Amino acid sequence: MDASEKKEVLRQWIKESGNIVFFGGAGVSTESNIPDFRGVDGLYRQKYKYRPETILSHSFYETHTEEFFAFYRDKMLFPEAQPNAAHLALARLEEQGKCKAVVTQNIDGLHQAAGSKKVLELHGSVLRNTCSRCGRPYGLQTILESEGIPRCECGGVIKPDVVLYEEGLDQETLQEAVRCIREADMLIVGGTSLTVYPAAGLIDYYRGRRLVLINKSETGMDGRADLLLNGPISILAECLPKA
Repeated sequence: MDASEKKEVLRQWIKESGNIVFFGGAGVSTESNIPDFRGVDGLYRQKYKYRPETILSHSFYETHTEEFFAFYRDKMLFPEAQPNAAHLALARLEEQGKCKAVVTQNIDGLHQAAGSKKVLELHGSVLRNTCSRCGRPYGLQTILESEGIPRCECGGVIKPDVVLYEEGLDQETLQEAVRCIREADMLIVGGTSLTVYPAAGLIDYYRGRRLVLINKSETGMDGRADLLLNGPISILAECLPKA
């Protein structure tokens, strides 16, 4: 099939499905001008005093806290970013009763900003921050306006609710993602290289016959897809059934 025929198949499948789950990664937000960590021009290919994987680890956070926050503010926060066409398309599908859940590896909160309500954030969110000592919650603005190590009124460090390297995923979120994917009649995977585990292993729980992969580059899972579309995640918005 050529690209236009594949889009028509996707459009028809979306029209016929009543339990769609979307599973996405960094590529979903690149069209909102948030860089892809592992793309050609991604964060992990830039040069710093320490490797980004090291800086974004739990042990570095504990031992080099001020340097962690300097990097975090400079490279991980994009308060001006807005939802793109794919975010809006998924929110529309949820509103129509078709999309039952969005499972995301992203931490930017753009799915919720677009209107999606059932969003399972595997790696947390920059919008939530918590005092490590007293548990008081803080918003993103507190981190943006702070200097050095952000501290609570009680003196505790305000830690972002993001999953760092060496930290485990929230088990309740992970289990709910597994349940949603297992029960889906259609799984759309987009904007992810499917190389980061355990998140990448979630597609193993899908039992249906409509596994759709949308990605600019090849993934190791391409051969398992029932429908493969090579291109930007905006393809999804182009394939919404006509009203």
